[in-house]
Amino acid sequence: MNFKKIQIGWGLDFKSMITLSKKLKQQQEGTNKEEIEHKRISIRDQLLIKEVQEMEENLPKTCNVNFENPNVLHKFDLSIHPDEGYWHGGTFHFTVDVPDEYNIVPPKVHCDTRIWHPNIDEEGEVCLSLLRQNSYDMMGWAPTRRLKDVIWGLNSLFSDLLNFDDPLNVEAAEHYARDKESFKCKVQSYIELYATKR
Repeated sequence: MNFKKIQIGWGLDFKSMITLSKKLKQQQEGTNKEEIEHKRISIRDQLLIKEVQEMEENLPKTCNVNFENPNVLHKFDLSIHPDEGYWHGGTFHFTVDVPDEYNIVPPKVHCDTRIWHPNIDEEGEVCLSLLRQNSYDMMGWAPTRRLKDVIWGLNSLFSDLLNFDDPLNVEAAEHYARDKESFKCKVQSYIELYATKR
């Protein structure tokens, strides 16, 4: 059978109909993806309206949050000024970026202040279980977690969540194990150089 010779309404042959049908389906799928993406963003933003308020009401006394643009809730700066421990006297700045897929995936966090710390490397990567989607200690991200949990977790890296046994900055952890006084001096020198209040 020769498909080109079979005419189907409006002067289109069967082969052209199949091609047109595929194109329409692809356009429809593309539109659905855009709609899903738009819906995902709006879900994130709806969640953030409530969560940002909850976060601000439950901030640890050692933390401050700053929104550069009050209409953009998915990106903000966090400053932590520990009131005890090795990092006492420093102010450490973090950028928190909440992706479109939130709350299925965790926020992205970067430490903008250079620091000598076993769980934060000198490039600003942060090792904190709840910021990982898959965590070996079962404390990783879950959709039930909130922004306030992230803030409290980051704040705790300067106290009770400080972990020398599973370090991101191995050199800092080894330094601590080798000579605690020297470690403390290096932490203080980093504070003086990079973490004075701004």
